[in-house]
Amino acid sequence: MFSSFTEIWLISLIFLTSILILIVTMQLSSALKKLTQAPGQVEEEASLSWWQKFTGLKPLEKEKDLELEHQYDGIVELDNPTPPWFMYLFYITILFGIVYLFYYHVAQDGNIQETEYKNEVAVAEKAREEYMKKFANSVNEDNVKALTAAKDLTEGSSIYTTNCVACHGDKGQGGVGPNLTDVYWLHGGTIKDLFHTITNGVPEKGMIAWNKTLNPIQIQQVSSYILTLQGTNPPGAKEPQGTEQK
Repeated sequence: MFSSFTEIWLISLIFLTSILILIVTMQLSSALKKLTQAPGQVEEEASLSWWQKFTGLKPLEKEKDLELEHQYDGIVELDNPTPPWFMYLFYITILFGIVYLFYYHVAQDGNIQETEYKNEVAVAEKAREEYMKKFANSVNEDNVKALTAAKDLTEGSSIYTTNCVACHGDKGQGGVGPNLTDVYWLHGGTIKDLFHTITNGVPEKGMIAWNKTLNPIQIQQVSSYILTLQGTNPPGAKEPQGTEQK
């Protein structure tokens, strides 16, 4: 949504602002803590090593100050504060969350899982179309075979409905064109015959050549669908024409 420069600038600004807020918060927390402590406690904390400050562990001799009233079987419960390192980690996760929220959901420059899925599907679909285009051009009258997969026959049915119903009827019963459901054929009834007829048309009978409208794989699909109409005997079927083919 934003230009690359604007995107980087905004993310950097949010990141730096978040760090500044984090530092100020920690400084205010430290100052407030010192103000509420007795002078002796301030001097005592100043003498602690960096590791003790980082972990927030109290010296063993100070454990008495942390003891709670709850005891069981000689075991004493201590009221240890949350370690500073854990708080730092917590603040970092807040900072990360702010940057993540802005980058993925405000600027919408990052790809969330749904977007990645859609992008991958688009790439796969494009690759499939290129493959189908290449594969379609390899189908011809010499190597064409009848398709039986439901997807191909469904596509063939759709092509038939769009282009063939006007002349051959919605169920192949015939009309201006011949009946496609019986065993009689004017130009042959094998898959290769159908492929040839649809590809080149029958100009003298008014049937156009469909090779300029349909690609070879589509012609194969509609030819395969026509073969499934054999023996369906729809009502109002046109009388047989041509030569019987068994």
